[in-house]
Amino acid sequence: MTASFSIAEHLEGPFEDAVLEKWANGLREQLIGEVSLGIVFMGPPFFDHAEQVLEIIRINARVPLLLGCSSHGLIANEHEIEIGSGLVLSLFHLPGAKLKAMHLTAEEIASTQSAEAVRAKTGISRRENNGWLLLADPFHLRNDDWLTSWNEAYSPNPLLGGLAAGLAGKPESFLYLDGKVFNEGMLALSVGGDVRLEGVISQGCTPIGETWTITEVDKNKIISIANKPAFTILAETYNDLPPSIRERSKFNLFLGLVIDEYQEEFLRGDFLIRNLLAADPKGGTLTVGAYPRPGQTLQFQLRDAEAADEDLSASLALAKAALDDETIFGGCLFSCSGRGENLFGFPHHDSKMVQDSLGPFPLAGFFCNGEIGPVGNRSILHGYTAVLVLFTKKS
Repeated sequence: MTASFSIAEHLEGPFEDAVLEKWANGLREQLIGEVSLGIVFMGPPFFDHAEQVLEIIRINARVPLLLGCSSHGLIANEHEIEIGSGLVLSLFHLPGAKLKAMHLTAEEIASTQSAEAVRAKTGISRRENNGWLLLADPFHLRNDDWLTSWNEAYSPNPLLGGLAAGLAGKPESFLYLDGKVFNEGMLALSVGGDVRLEGVISQGCTPIGETWTITEVDKNKIISIANKPAFTILAETYNDLPPSIRERSKFNLFLGLVIDEYQEEFLRGDFLIRNLLAADPKGGTLTVGAYPRPGQTLQFQLRDAEAADEDLSASLALAKAALDDETIFGGCLFSCSGRGENLFGFPHHDSKMVQDSLGPFPLAGFFCNGEIGPVGNRSILHGYTAVLVLFTKKS
């Protein structure tokens, strides 16, 4: 694997045009060929200067296609910059790639309710596409709704990305495309030709107990599991855990719902993880952050720092075996705002683990308000998740 086709670096704030010009020029000179794509993630020191920043990068790094978004925390190579985050820029030379990027408004996205409508809006057929990189606004979109039609339009090609973030406590984020700044909608980059996108998804959970079949539901309430009150199955699962796991599970229990039932066995990556919102011992029900269905398989999940470390390690090991000696041009890492030092107790956990397992290669990313990536052949909006996007050579 090689990383000579891209470069990613972090620039601290505040914004100074001369400093940015020199820095962008320097990055450009490190590539082995012409720039095909630039991806930029900006922290708070650059929010008010975004249009100037985009223009300086486009001119001085000679970027024909530039996209990105805002966030309070950034990722550059093996470092996670969670405070005073500055700016991260990644430049790619992608031989034979066919790239098309667009901004879609919230209204346009809401109006595309079928696979045909999505493909008509993007102008990209399934055959022309090897994966989508998506950067979306978390405040104006019903993200679960539009993902349904996009999955129908492009599955099994992956939809990968994250929801932009801004200043803490302020419901505003920004999307960047070439020289324009948007505060709603979505940026969509289609990757085709000789380059494809590979995703590594880590939902940060470890399965506990055994798998069960849901037998009765009412909207987002699970009434019964295996024809017993759902709460009874949860209590039995919890009580049967080893004492050390039981202690870790206090306030850290989640629910995993199988996406594809047509499998002989269900492994870690086959479950969609959702919040366990309430458990009612009197009524016997469980309220979850999803709409499960009768007949669906579930397994309870433990999420804490140790489980998240174990899950990412396992996901990266599988990816390494699958990629073998494929060329990695570079990558992006979208990590939930609930991860980082706040979860693990020390900085750089996700980025360093990625580099130790698959790298070193240039990596740019940010801390998200939600992450987009596949479970099976269907891409989902996640939380508490790390989504690694790799630009690889299509075989």
